[in-house]
Amino acid sequence: MDFMRLLKSLEELLYELVSWLVFYPMTFWRAFIRPLSMMRYADDELEDRPEDQYDDTISPPLFLLITLLLSQALSTAFPSVATSADALALTHSFSNLLIVRGVVFGMFPMVMAVTLIRYKGLILKRSTLRPPFFSQCYVAAPFVFLIGLSVDFLAIPGGQADAYAAAVFVGAVVWYGQAEIRWFRRDLGIGNAKATGLFLLAFVIATVAALGVAIGVALQLPRWFAPG
Repeated sequence: MDFMRLLKSLEELLYELVSWLVFYPMTFWRAFIRPLSMMRYADDELEDRPEDQYDDTISPPLFLLITLLLSQALSTAFPSVATSADALALTHSFSNLLIVRGVVFGMFPMVMAVTLIRYKGLILKRSTLRPPFFSQCYVAAPFVFLIGLSVDFLAIPGGQADAYAAAVFVGAVVWYGQAEIRWFRRDLGIGNAKATGLFLLAFVIATVAALGVAIGVALQLPRWFAPG
């Protein structure tokens, strides 16, 4: 009986993993082309029964996680400048780097969601944070993928791809900004000026928080890898 349950679990795991090959590209395309529609879709799906949620896409947090995994895998294909032994120890550890990327880039959907809740005057708790955070994961995934790509271009030795890095970075911020401004305007019923101001405020806070985490990790590297 235990062996049959194990086989059933493996069967479900295999199906889930293979299904990502179909649903991940579909989800990414929809999030990139129609970000506002996907954010509305995320809100609507949370009202369904758990077993019926996100039946034709990948759930928002998982979508963001897979995107970070792909971004991390893509980074290994880029030539980069030499780094310190401590930095190499971190970047060569798949799990360590994934955790760092998750925390750093997770600041953007979290800060945007908290900003919406605060502006609405709602109490900040798990039940109120979940819907906007899930919505934000859909729009954050293409953004962080492009930002990661711009960083990869920037890391190429000799500054050979700096122009590409700048173009991808600017394009990512512009795309992300227009999606967020429209989201604030729709959900809060405010004008373009207020929506733009809220986005800029939240974006600055998220960027500062993300940089703070990244710098904190860099400063802690010697301690983490010091001989015991």
